[in-house]
Amino acid sequence: MLQLSDIQSSQEELQDYYTLLRAQHVTPAWLNEAVSVAPQTAAVPYLWHWRDLRPQAMRAAELVGTAQAERRVLRLSNPKLSGIASQTLVANIQIVMPGEIARAHRHSAAALRLIIEGKGGYTVVNGERVPMFPGDLVLTPNWSWHDHANDTDAPMIWLDGLDTPLVRLLEAGFFEEYPHDRQEVAAVVNSSQWHYPMSEMRAALNRLLADGGNGEKGIVLEYRNRRNDGPVMPTISCHMQLLRPGEATRAWRRVCRTNYHVVEGAGYSDVGGKRLDWEDKDVFTVPAWTFCEHVNAHDRPAFLFSFSDAPVMKALSFYREEVRP
Repeated sequence: MLQLSDIQSSQEELQDYYTLLRAQHVTPAWLNEAVSVAPQTAAVPYLWHWRDLRPQAMRAAELVGTAQAERRVLRLSNPKLSGIASQTLVANIQIVMPGEIARAHRHSAAALRLIIEGKGGYTVVNGERVPMFPGDLVLTPNWSWHDHANDTDAPMIWLDGLDTPLVRLLEAGFFEEYPHDRQEVAAVVNSSQWHYPMSEMRAALNRLLADGGNGEKGIVLEYRNRRNDGPVMPTISCHMQLLRPGEATRAWRRVCRTNYHVVEGAGYSDVGGKRLDWEDKDVFTVPAWTFCEHVNAHDRPAFLFSFSDAPVMKALSFYREEVRP
């Protein structure tokens, strides 16, 4: 019969042993928390108000030109992390002013653009011109050439979502500049695989609303890859949720990191016991395995866009979700 071993060592013997291990760059695992009974995260729930972000984006446009910055981007930083919104995903605010071009390049990181403000600038993805109107989702999958241009008379501002922290963690990052500032646009424009107009998503949500929604999760739809019907990109999934006036969702938590953008509406979300009051165009982050519920306390519908690293967690068989009883 196996028995637990109880060895009585003096503190002096142990400290001498630990000192020797440190000198050899070895760490005794029993001195650290190697296993947790549930996911532990350093990130905290946090909300960035559009009323604060927009003036800073406009100020950046006054101070920094496209010659000085490859991309004029403000990175939203979680108070408990270093320069990132969550451990695997960044959430940025990018601005392109009238007449400007954000130069063409490509990189290992996958990226999405959720358009916040503008009259119809565009992104060119692998030679295809993709229009950009408020609420539209535009994809630039990893290692695809892309440049942005604004031929309108008003600023173009959007939310960037990239898996850059994950790519860096895996030491898989590559970057390449295009030979010219912008790509040549193909004669026949066919941007459907990169472009998800808000008008189409709004219509689809209204159809789901008429059918009664999809159970406990409410009125929510996932953007699907037009080629394989999977997540829009291998490392990022995107959703849009419609909250009816007065609606409160159930509290859910998931083993993934999620960033939200308020396309329209006002209300609040309870994230891990912290109330985040949001309104049009705000951004907030929900850490992994943290209960989150949304409330629309107003008399107009609210639309919440979200993106997460759920495809990664599912591919690794780490994904789990549960509703609060």
